[in-house]
Amino acid sequence: MNISIFGLGYVGCVGAGCLAKLGHKVVGVDPQATKVEFINQGKATIVEPGIDELIATERRVGKISATLDVTEAIRATDVSFICVGTPSTTTGHLDLSAVCHVAEQIGLALKNKKGRHVIAIRSTVLPGTIVRIANILGVSSGKRAGEDFAVVSNPEFLREGTSIEDFSHPPFTLVGTDVEWAKEMMQQVYSGIDAPFLVTAPHLAEMVKYVCNSFHALKIAFANEVGNICDKLQIDSHALMDIFCRDTKLNISRAYLKPGFAYGGSCLPKDLKALCTIAHDHYLSCPLLESIEKSNQHQKDLVCREIQRINKQNVGFLGLSFKPGTDDLRESPIVDVIERLLGKGFNVRIYDRNVHVSRLTGANKEYIVQKIPFIGRFITDDLPEVLEGSDLIVVVNNEPGLKEALQRLPADKMVYDLARVGLHGARPASPEDVLTPANLSA
Repeated sequence: MNISIFGLGYVGCVGAGCLAKLGHKVVGVDPQATKVEFINQGKATIVEPGIDELIATERRVGKISATLDVTEAIRATDVSFICVGTPSTTTGHLDLSAVCHVAEQIGLALKNKKGRHVIAIRSTVLPGTIVRIANILGVSSGKRAGEDFAVVSNPEFLREGTSIEDFSHPPFTLVGTDVEWAKEMMQQVYSGIDAPFLVTAPHLAEMVKYVCNSFHALKIAFANEVGNICDKLQIDSHALMDIFCRDTKLNISRAYLKPGFAYGGSCLPKDLKALCTIAHDHYLSCPLLESIEKSNQHQKDLVCREIQRINKQNVGFLGLSFKPGTDDLRESPIVDVIERLLGKGFNVRIYDRNVHVSRLTGANKEYIVQKIPFIGRFITDDLPEVLEGSDLIVVVNNEPGLKEALQRLPADKMVYDLARVGLHGARPASPEDVLTPANLSA
């Protein structure tokens, strides 16, 4: 396939070499004549292990060239990658001027070109940028997005120092598009890469890179704070984290990485508080660890505010325990929400198949009685009663049979799904009918 790459910096240079190695014919485009000359001389424009040899080899066999002429590059290729910089502004936003400028140039070049063309945004851009770039291309080319050209999101996940390895052996290849022919063309581009080829909505693909890098930053900060505490206790932090990372069932895994409601239970709140107390006792500031409980409380606040915003007086809760399949109410986050709603005069009904007030004992009973003294007035084992008597139903725990019962609800019932029961695909619903945590506004 014939490919053009706009921007011959770090991402563009690595992409040019690796795509040429896959067998494609690649032309690089850059406004800086020096970079164009480097590529045409078989030299890399960046310093990176292995890149000099790669560019030299692919230039020697005629798979790579470079030009200052945008029209020439577009006329000779079927897919164009935009790999220009997106620096931060002083306000923390992205400066998309380079991306927009390149898009306008590509659009003008497309005006007189026959055949379909794919423009892949490789630069890191915020959700919604694809739509903006498609509009610019449409205006400058006079052609129709989705028919004559398609803009797709194709974020890169390259690390400096290992970029060639990362390009050739990624965890996945991600393409955000809803245009079938564009997806097929991108599959051809990456046909030589042995990795899952994932296709998503464009705005989702645009968001993934930010989430990945933020999580990487979070892990570094977490490890550093743990290391600081261990140093005070004269504990080998590296040995500790080696053991920590051996748990691939919970620690280094998909576990807990599902957006939804707040955490609770007898262990997480208590042990987090204990670790923060150890740090405090040794005069250590651990901003990340200290912010976790604040973030968890904020999630409960969001849910409480959203229920109040919906403004349905009769609210039914499906689930009371902190985890489905248990009767453990200690630090259950929904208990805090219910307590606040009762204080504001809401009529509350609660159904939890596992919670029977008469059977609660010890700390479990003590906790719920302290939070909601007359809990017996509000909780029932009669699911139909809760469903029929509630105008808003809040799904807290996903228990067997709940989804089927909810699917039979009349259209005037509103469901706020905190447990990802999955009603969106089960029955037609507008965002006003079925609310999920993604709909919450800060």
